[in-house]
Amino acid sequence: MRYLPHTKEEINAMLQTVGVDTLEDLFSTIPSSCCCRMGLNLPEPLTEWELNAHMDTLTAKMAVSPEYKVFMGAGSYEHYTPVAATYLLSRSEFVTSYTPYQPEMSQGTLQAIYEYQTLASRLMGMEVATASHYDGSTALAEALLMAIRITRKKRVAVSKLIHPLHRRVVQTYFDPTGYEVIELPYLENGKTDLAMLEELEGLAAVAVQSPNFFGCVEDLKSVGEKSHAGGSLFIVSFTEALAYGLLKNPGSQGADIVCGEGQSLGLPRSFGGPGLGVLGSLTKYMRNLPGRLIGRTQDKEGKDGFVLTLATREQHIRREKATSNICTNNSHCALSAAVYMASLGGTGFRELSQLNHDKAEYLKNELAKAGFVIPFDSPTFNEFVVKFPGGFAAKYNGLLDKKIVAGLPVETYYPELKDHYLLCATETMSKEDMDELVREVLK
Repeated sequence: MRYLPHTKEEINAMLQTVGVDTLEDLFSTIPSSCCCRMGLNLPEPLTEWELNAHMDTLTAKMAVSPEYKVFMGAGSYEHYTPVAATYLLSRSEFVTSYTPYQPEMSQGTLQAIYEYQTLASRLMGMEVATASHYDGSTALAEALLMAIRITRKKRVAVSKLIHPLHRRVVQTYFDPTGYEVIELPYLENGKTDLAMLEELEGLAAVAVQSPNFFGCVEDLKSVGEKSHAGGSLFIVSFTEALAYGLLKNPGSQGADIVCGEGQSLGLPRSFGGPGLGVLGSLTKYMRNLPGRLIGRTQDKEGKDGFVLTLATREQHIRREKATSNICTNNSHCALSAAVYMASLGGTGFRELSQLNHDKAEYLKNELAKAGFVIPFDSPTFNEFVVKFPGGFAAKYNGLLDKKIVAGLPVETYYPELKDHYLLCATETMSKEDMDELVREVLK
């Protein structure tokens, strides 16, 4: 839809209706010291054709153009999206920011969110899931706050192997509250060290990520048992949802709350966003879940209908009863995930997960055979850490000139891991691409 501006006559008519003479009068209550009176430094307007040509030129200059081979995951993953899913998501019925407050007017939207909740619950092994949150980091923060509300305890333990940026968002949420965040260190095998749990008391929750930031698969059952033994809720986070096409889901391993990033479920990377915050829990904690919960019911004629069953934020209920002040409708991202999962089906989801696992294992084994150190011996999914020889940073920059991004320098987030890089391989990487990477790093 093209933008259709109002005419001067229409603007004047609206101004007269509200009782002011100019647009500036609408802002007369704002102190002049708070207003910017400078003109915007914008270029001259372009025609639609000129603008399209300009955007094409900018696209060609992008640093990560399609010919780049990017072996970097770290919470954002490149996957193929079925064409059928792309088509369905572009339909005008779905491309709307409208929040479905009036069920009689928005049955299609409500049903779509309901289907997402069903699929997300099955993926995580949870009894209920909400739709939805900004991204995986805010979903994690909300899950931890949820645990504090349930247990009425004021400290949480968070694995240091949860995505560093997610932990940073948690700290942003928690700093003004006075709640304490305790970080659990990691072991030499790339898994979370749980020894501290025996000494810590009064924990509302223990949170781990699996696969964790190093790509290593955590022993969720063991973490859950130790969490519950200390009277804490067990929270599982994830950044690569496809892992649960192969791994046992968190619910089956004793998780009370599951949260994560759903970007890999049909959402393009788009230079950083948007993402999809997935969050679910056991039914007994349902009223502490933030966000929207769509339910299915029947009308007086016995026909199925969908309604906004729970909406536990301040717009719907008394502010002091709200579980969150999230005020966006992320339903189109949730719909993308639902259409993607439905397009693959259970068998396709499992096969794609296996393919992603096998691709990364092939690359890991080839690098190991080439003499590079794989520091963590735990099972991994999709991504893994490799230690390159000292001075690899110069070669890394040289590979960029050859349009190869050889992973993420782990030292950025873990200073003790100098010369360690996190590499990822999804179904988008061919054997030739991976063999080329190995050849180039050997030069």
